[in-house]
Parts: sequence; structure tokens; C-alpha cells
Amino acid sequence: MKHTKQHHSRDRRSFLSTAAAAGLTTNLFTGPVRGANDRVTVAFIGMGQMGRGNLEYASRVPGFQPVAVCDVYKPHLEMAKALAKKLGHDVKAVHDFREIIADKSVDAVCISTPDHWHAYMAIEACKAGKDVFVEKPACVYVEEGLLMVQAARKYKRVVQGGTMQRSGGYFQKAAELVKSGALGEITFCHTWQAGLERKERYGNPPDEPPPPDLDWELWLGPAPKRPFNRNRFGVAPKRWSTFRYFWDYAGGAMTDWGIHLIDPIHQAFGDPMPKAVTAMGSKFYVTDNCETPDTMLATFFYPKFLASYESRTCNPMPLLGQWGHGTAIHGTEATVVVNRGGCWLIPNRGSQVEPAVWEKDSKMAQLNVPHWENFLACIRSREKPISDIENCVRSSVTCILANVSMRAGVRVDWDEQRWTVKQSEAKPYLKARYRSPWKLEV
Repeated sequence: MKHTKQHHSRDRRSFLSTAAAAGLTTNLFTGPVRGANDRVTVAFIGMGQMGRGNLEYASRVPGFQPVAVCDVYKPHLEMAKALAKKLGHDVKAVHDFREIIADKSVDAVCISTPDHWHAYMAIEACKAGKDVFVEKPACVYVEEGLLMVQAARKYKRVVQGGTMQRSGGYFQKAAELVKSGALGEITFCHTWQAGLERKERYGNPPDEPPPPDLDWELWLGPAPKRPFNRNRFGVAPKRWSTFRYFWDYAGGAMTDWGIHLIDPIHQAFGDPMPKAVTAMGSKFYVTDNCETPDTMLATFFYPKFLASYESRTCNPMPLLGQWGHGTAIHGTEATVVVNRGGCWLIPNRGSQVEPAVWEKDSKMAQLNVPHWENFLACIRSREKPISDIENCVRSSVTCILANVSMRAGVRVDWDEQRWTVKQSEAKPYLKARYRSPWKLEV
């Protein structure tokens, strides 16, 4: 079996030493290698907008064979089955994900459920010998992330995180510019997302009985027992589901969009973890029944630079010429700005660096299909994918730590060796609290 040597930063070595301390191997490159003509059977769990999108992306990659779709909400299941048929696949429609996990004919699973299910399903799939594509954020709790990496390594599975921008040309160009030294010395990075919501946003629907075509109990799973609320479930036409704005299931804008803004920094610098994080935020503006903040500022203290994140929903003013969102990495010679619309190299006054623009390039703009192509290639080679679960966990946990700081009201100092924070008042926010009978076990 071919082994590929991997070079890790000190932070990455210390992360893996935590897994090693638990008696787990860190070598992924074992197991059967598939031939280029072998079809990889894949089942899709969670068939909302993202799940159906992943079904389409995977269908555009020769070598994947969709065989099943799974959802606890019957309308989504029917939509997914119809989409699969349109794409040329006769798939089985399954209500309970445990049937997918137990099916030995399924080689890989795609998990596009609400965030609070990501860790449990991914770990169970690894234990069942399946490779995994799991959407971002990888987890809701810090503890979950460590266990996900341990499971991938212990069961020798290829686990691709849903931080698909890593497969995009604009983001790879930004990382290349940083690594080349073109920006000079770097001490500050800046990320932002901005827009203008309606003040009432998603409204205040009352708690009510769940619809008859939804298994609300299984949708909740390990999350606390709560009455059905349309915003907690969150499914509505022409919008992304609003479950992401409730602490039981997700981490709000910070882990939903923030990870896409922080991850390019991690990609460019070799996946470091911050030494400390401090954040503040609140619902200053919107009046709906969602829980996570509409306005937030976070600062991340990395070993060699600071990074900031800002989120605002009551003012859409662009920054650095970009509407909506972006990531900027500032150096002594130049700044690189990147988002899904392009990559811009902006020299400082007096710098010898030449300005450059990469935009309106259809190949560089592609994200999801190349990400699935990378997943397939790594299933066959058994090498780590471009968004290996460890990388996705590190970016996810960085964002989770900002929420922890905000909710606990303290600066959190990250202990890489112990995979925890030093502040006792913040520690309760790190550990997964699963409702019986669900247990997170590697």
C-alpha cells in the first residue's frame, strides 16, 4: 500500500497527539484501493436544499452511483426521489438514517442534515466502514469534532468536510499568494458578512403540533426535547432553513457563514488554531424568535497574526469593494481579497507587487463539483481529501469558540494539547449533551 508523507504544523501535530493519546492511529492511508472504473455507491441523508444540491453535484461526477436518499420529512424525500429519477438514478427512499448505516451495499454517505446530527451520523458511518461527505460546520460542540477525527482515523475512512471553497480556483489562488510570500509579512486578516434583513425577519410563529408528514422526534434526535416550531424546523419556500439560528441545533451566522470566511485563512496558513478568541454579539435589530445574534464581532489571536470576523444584518455597506461577504489577508507588501466572485491582489502604496485580478473565470469559480471529484479520487487512492475532516473540524471549532466566548462572556484561551479552553465558565459550552438514548461513541 502506498503511503503519502504528510507535513503538519506544530498545531496540527498537537491536535493529532490528542487522538494518539486516546490510543488511535493517525494513518489514513490503509484499506482497499478502488480501481478507476469501480462505481462508488453513495446514499444521501438529509434532503433539504443542500442535500438535493449535493445529489446533483455527485451525479455530475462519473464514478459515483447514487443508490438511496433519506429524510424524516416526507415532502423532502419525495422531492429527492424525483430529482434522482430526473438525473437518471433509481434510488431507494428511506425514512430512518440507521437503515442507510446498516446497508452494506452503500460505500459512502453524504450528510446534509441540520448541524446537530453531523457528528453522530458521521461517526456511525465510519464505524460501519463507509466513507463520508459531511456538511459544514462539522459539529456543534468542540468535543464532537475531536471524536469525529478519532473515528475517521480509527476506522481508516476518507471523510470530506463540506468546506468546498478549498476546491475553488479563487481560494486556491489566494492561498498560493500567501504561501509564495507575495504579500510580505502578515499580521492581520479580516472577514465579514453584511446584509439588510427585514426587522421582523422570520416572524414569531407559535409552538404547535408537528405536521403529519414529519417525524419530529427523529428530527430532534440527540437535541433537547422541544415542541415543534416552524422556525426551529425552519423549512420554508425560497430560503435556507432557519434551524441554524437556534443554539440546540447550530451556531448561527458564525458557524453557518463564518466558517466559509475563516476557512480560507486556515487554508492559506496550513490550518492553525487560534491561541485565544474573544467575541461579543446580540440581537439588536431583528425581532423574530430566533436565538443567535444578528450583529457580532469576534477577534482570533493566532500564533503569528490576528483575525477578525464581523456579521451585520441591518446594513449592507460593502467592504474593500465587495458586497455581501469576503476574506482579506493583509501584508506589508499587499492585500489579497477573496470570495466566490473572485480573487484580488491589491499592492500597498510604494510596493513593487503588481496588482492582479482573477474573476469571471467559470473554471476557477467552480466549487462543489470539484469538491466531489476530489472526494471520489481520495476514496480510490485512500489519501486525505482537500477538506479532510481534521481541517474542517479545526475551522468549525474556531468558529464555535467565538460563540463560546460570546455566550460565556469571557475571553477563551485555547489549550491545543487538551483540546479545551482554560476558562472554567466556558467549558460547559464545549461538551456534547445528547438526549437519551443517543450516545456519541467512537
